[in-house]
Amino acid sequence: MLNPIFHYGEDILTVGIAIDILHDKTRGILSEKARAKVQKNRDVVAAIVHNKKEVYGVNTGFGPLCTTLIGEKDTKKLQYNLLMSHSVGVGNPTTPEIAKLMMVLKVHSLAQGYSGISIETLERIIWHIDNNIIPYVPEQGSVGASGDLAQLAHLFLPLIGMGKIWNNGHEMTTKDYFKNQNIQPVELGPKEGLALINGTQFMLANAVMLVERMQNCLDHADIIAAMNLEAMLGSVKSFDEELHTLRPYAGNIYVAKRVRTLLENSEIVKSHANCHRVQDPYSLRCIPQVHGASRNAWLHLKEIIQIELNSVTDNPIIFSEHKTITGGHFHGQPIAIPMDYAAIAAAELGNISDRRVYLSLTESVPGLPKLLMKETGLNSGFMIPQYTTAALVSENKSMCFPASADSIPTSLGQEDHVSMGSISGRKALQIVDNLEKILGIELLTAAQGFDFRRPLKSGILMDKCHEYVRSKIAFADSDRYFDPDIDEAIDIIRSKELIKITNETAREQHIDFKNEYHETFGIY
Repeated sequence: MLNPIFHYGEDILTVGIAIDILHDKTRGILSEKARAKVQKNRDVVAAIVHNKKEVYGVNTGFGPLCTTLIGEKDTKKLQYNLLMSHSVGVGNPTTPEIAKLMMVLKVHSLAQGYSGISIETLERIIWHIDNNIIPYVPEQGSVGASGDLAQLAHLFLPLIGMGKIWNNGHEMTTKDYFKNQNIQPVELGPKEGLALINGTQFMLANAVMLVERMQNCLDHADIIAAMNLEAMLGSVKSFDEELHTLRPYAGNIYVAKRVRTLLENSEIVKSHANCHRVQDPYSLRCIPQVHGASRNAWLHLKEIIQIELNSVTDNPIIFSEHKTITGGHFHGQPIAIPMDYAAIAAAELGNISDRRVYLSLTESVPGLPKLLMKETGLNSGFMIPQYTTAALVSENKSMCFPASADSIPTSLGQEDHVSMGSISGRKALQIVDNLEKILGIELLTAAQGFDFRRPLKSGILMDKCHEYVRSKIAFADSDRYFDPDIDEAIDIIRSKELIKITNETAREQHIDFKNEYHETFGIY
């Protein structure tokens, strides 16, 4: 079956579609309508140059050099100098996935026909995307104001035959690759270099990955918390539907519904329905409020990113020969603040997860042995994995200071307020990376505690999830080398298999996971 087609510059881009293009599940193309818009705008730039109309970045210098006029014969050289002089990124390379996403997002923005780009340049970028010839982009060097200048300059150096690329995971110079493949560089025209490097595509690519990976963590957090609730004989009353209508945040209602559905028809829940335990600790009782708050933050980020994905963020904006506007659409503040907010939300999801891990080890719940192992003393049980979650939670807290609260003037004061949005995005992804590890360890301990409730069964959804975990990780009746188990648990989180299992089982069993917010918390 042929992959779906996405029309750059014409269709509405979502996080889900961007991820599908990244993974070659959807193919992006330029429609005839988009081509016409791009060509018309390109003709406007040509007229501006020919008629010697002074327009920033077309026939002037950049930043504080905006009053320096450039002659017509040098307007092309100006664009080459721009790419070379701005390629000053440092540090480790960003992942090829981030770099490829940057190209996808840039093409969609440029193809809307306000940037003065040429069809030939767009087609070459799409060729890079389709053939997975991914530019090498250092991850440090952007202050997130005139866009991600350094990263975007590195991203598009291969267009002019410079820089480095990834080819099937191997790093090589563009020059060598082009020579081997008999490929010629693109010839950039006026305005093209500036259109390529002005924009928010580096921070936005990080944000797209953040939305997708954080959604996965949120979905797993509910499943794992439900498993731990079973293990610790937690009450389901705090997930009551009527209760949550009295404080009707979308995230809270959605989480409460998910957990109620996951625990539907559970023998474990029924086994302590009339117990004398008055209330649970907050890490169990407040799952809807804490997970829900993180979902609300995620939802705000997704809504903001949806706007950014379909925006024009370079400068100047070319409306016509007589209307060109030098504005500030490249400024990253609109997405930097939500990314910082989401980073805090992700860190808090890890924080409450660690508390549940700790609680499950304390011998405070009947039927659960201390440290989740019957013979402790000789065995340390699951004591030390919780040290790891504690360390990761602390590390995440140290990264929660909002990068967007900082600003350092650049460009001789012309760019006197910057967003630091690239740092917001990179830090948020580091926090999510740690969160996946924390949730993996909680999955390990939750599955261990769940086994102590046998022969009672949970509902079919939880039992299927536990069965899958046990197909990968064995129950621990004594100490062993836990590192492979932890790695396997983290892989389970990142593979999304538990989500697939719950969704497929729910469909087969006609179990309704949906409520009024079901579509809201999707990425398509």
